[in-house]
Amino acid sequence: MEQGNASILVIDDVLAVRQSLQEILGAEGYEVETAPDGESGLQRVKDQPFDLVLTDLALPGLGGMDILKYLVRHQPECSCIIITGYGTIQNSVAAMRLGAYDYLCKPVDPQELRLVVARALEHRRLKRENLQLKKQLHKRYGFANIVGNSEAIIQVFELIKKVADTDSTVLVLGESGTGKELINRAIHYNSLRRDGPLIPVNCAAIPEELLESELFGHERGAFTHAIRTRIGRFEQANGGTIFLDEIADMSPSLQVKILRVLQDRSFERIGGLKTIKVDIRVIAATNQDLEDMVRQGRFREDLYYRLNVIPIRVPPLRERVADIPLLVQHFLHEFSRKKKKPSKRLNPQAMDLLMRYPWPGNVRELENLMERLVILSEGEEIQVAELPDRFRSKPPSPQVKSQEIPDHGIHLTAAVQEFERDLILKALDKSNWIKSRAAQLLNLNRTTLLEKMKKQNILSASKITSVPRSFA
Repeated sequence: MEQGNASILVIDDVLAVRQSLQEILGAEGYEVETAPDGESGLQRVKDQPFDLVLTDLALPGLGGMDILKYLVRHQPECSCIIITGYGTIQNSVAAMRLGAYDYLCKPVDPQELRLVVARALEHRRLKRENLQLKKQLHKRYGFANIVGNSEAIIQVFELIKKVADTDSTVLVLGESGTGKELINRAIHYNSLRRDGPLIPVNCAAIPEELLESELFGHERGAFTHAIRTRIGRFEQANGGTIFLDEIADMSPSLQVKILRVLQDRSFERIGGLKTIKVDIRVIAATNQDLEDMVRQGRFREDLYYRLNVIPIRVPPLRERVADIPLLVQHFLHEFSRKKKKPSKRLNPQAMDLLMRYPWPGNVRELENLMERLVILSEGEEIQVAELPDRFRSKPPSPQVKSQEIPDHGIHLTAAVQEFERDLILKALDKSNWIKSRAAQLLNLNRTTLLEKMKKQNILSASKITSVPRSFA
């Protein structure tokens, strides 16, 4: 709605004041109605919504403060300006604390009236736009709009639903490209903090010497080039959520300071003496194995347990293959719309190749591929020949020697465990016991490999003297 068409209600028990205000504001193009007392004014507000209400504070019977309280509770989008005499300015300030936009003193100056009304209506417009934006963000990151219906991803979303409305610290674990930041946003925008700020910090992307200032801020003169006081990310996140991405890359000295924030939600800016308290929720994420880093002394054990209150593991795309067709359809539709290209679909043979691919780059790799195909593909149906070489030249799966079953039978569970142990040891041997590389050779998440090694009692290379050959 244009401001010139805004609807305004003037409530005042003095006829001359009502007529004067109606004439001034009507000349500005506003639709102005009047009411002679609080009771009739409140009834008009209940009967139809107004964009702005100007009400005298000292009305007989139902007063201006009562009108304001009703608007704040039942029509928060409606702005309210209090009109007051000289002797009640203190009451007007109290009204502003309750939610009034501003106040005007009698006799009302026409120029001041025009200015304050214009500002109040602009403030209302911005507030409505902000509310609409937050609704769009909530819809965008609502669970119903996250693509995927595989059992693996549904389990993740069920866990998010349980923890979203709590203030518990969450640790999001997963390989690069799995969508850890999307999980973070889903938690925030489905929580009670959804109207507060969401402040992301990529700990790996900021140099170590700058990260402390980025997180905690600094006082003017705290160090060279600190020419002004800077508010850090923790202060910016007050009342909302801070997302510490790639927290495993944080230096040991900074880990100590993060531990204090998690413990009592307080810190000092660099060069400052004042302790700052913040009301924040912390969500951290990493693509590394923090337990392994703790054992190696590269990550503080106490910080790990502070972060690992509610762990959420985001499955890699190879563990949610059933979601690939849905993701392909989603990305093709989105990029066709954004690039203003005709709608495209994937050839069944091409889809079959995507379903067989291990996706080391996970959902991000799939998203980038779909963008490329939308731009470069000529026809409506994307053919196998248009896929990159890595999809079309995939080597055949290795043949596994079959196991003969003796007359007396076989213990299936033991045979499967022995076969799994044999493959894990071969992958470790081939990768020189670099676990992340061995996990890639087996198409496993590194955490999954470590769990299997623990279950199979494979502890270290020094303790392995020979590789079983039963399934060689």
